[in-house]
Amino acid sequence: MINYQKICGLIGLATKAGKIAAGREACIEAIEKRSTKLILIAVDASERTKKLFQEKCKSFSIPIYEMLSIEELSKAIGKPNKAVIGIKEKGFSEAIGKIINGGA
Repeated sequence: MINYQKICGLIGLATKAGKIAAGREACIEAIEKRSTKLILIAVDASERTKKLFQEKCKSFSIPIYEMLSIEELSKAIGKPNKAVIGIKEKGFSEAIGKIINGGA
């Protein structure tokens, strides 16, 4: 079982460290600049947004995970109405990926 509380904690730490891109435009820019290591997209994001990011992440070989709600992602970073978050730092992205894929 995925520990969503731990993931939210790591997202919060990454935010405080200034290592995230929040929102659609910021994440697209970070992907294109190759400065993001991982994309998290809300389960209740629009189908158009999900499709856009799945295609972008595939073409740039960036892992993408669909999890949490817009409300939960927004609360984790302290900004309202964010459906997409990009993690820019390798350590945070690896730690989040490890939790998602069944690690501690």
